[in-house]
Amino acid sequence: GEGVKGYLTAVYKFVRPHTVRGTILASVCGVARALSECTVPLASTPWLELLPNALKGLLALVLGNAFIVGINQIYDVDIDRVNKPFLPVAADELSERQAWVLVLLGGLAGPCVVASTFSALILKLYSFGLLIGGVYSVPPLRFKRFPLAAGLTIATVRGFLLNFGVYYAAREALGLSFQWSPVIAFFACFMTVFAGTIAVAKDLPDIDGDALFGVETFSTRLGVKKIAQLVTGALCLNYAAAIATALLSPAGTFRAFVMVPGHALLALWLLKSHAKLEPDSQESVKKFYKRIWDLFYLEYMMYPFL
Repeated sequence: GEGVKGYLTAVYKFVRPHTVRGTILASVCGVARALSECTVPLASTPWLELLPNALKGLLALVLGNAFIVGINQIYDVDIDRVNKPFLPVAADELSERQAWVLVLLGGLAGPCVVASTFSALILKLYSFGLLIGGVYSVPPLRFKRFPLAAGLTIATVRGFLLNFGVYYAAREALGLSFQWSPVIAFFACFMTVFAGTIAVAKDLPDIDGDALFGVETFSTRLGVKKIAQLVTGALCLNYAAAIATALLSPAGTFRAFVMVPGHALLALWLLKSHAKLEPDSQESVKKFYKRIWDLFYLEYMMYPFL
């Protein structure tokens, strides 16, 4: 489309909505978790002061997300013309100059919002996330060229930094000191593993373009079938560990009546999706990868109730 509507549609696609949904869920559910552990009566919480800070934090995370996925599209434009021709830079719906403006806006505005709202530690965590998220795509380091480094980068940013940072910032806003709880420790580990599997699974639909441009991934090395099996196996082990954690921990540590059936059902849904996967069908592979994101979202929806 042309005009303002066409530009806004291109920007919407540029920020990769499925990653934004994950960021928003992480924010909302992380704050909900912090509130559920708060010993201060909620009626006495200064909501009029906290709500603007929460919204600023969410804005900063969305801006950071836009920076990371945007800079990736700029440097991967040739690969995306093969793997993801619908993306706005690859499809020439946004010029490279327009993409850079959006990326710089996210990369500059995000830290400014964090610095004006949160503590120095939160700013350092946020800036570190932007740094390694950018290095993932930008030469000369360009971590995405190395499967292990790429996986560790995504696992660190979307698994640990995002969840720890949101929870820490929420407690800080409530005037509480940070303290590890069994639920937070479990969830940080669980989502780091989950984000690591997403980092591997995301290359499943991209084998053709990655192979064409010499980008080595686990998928180009081993093929769709083996990687899908490995991803499914890793996530099932993650779910099994969650169930075992709930059952073996001292009574009252976790809500086992949520954790056990919840993770068992998610594991069964994953296995059903894997059974339907047709490795030679691009549409089937994309559907399988989308299902992994759906499971990621559902885990966040359980988070406040664990």
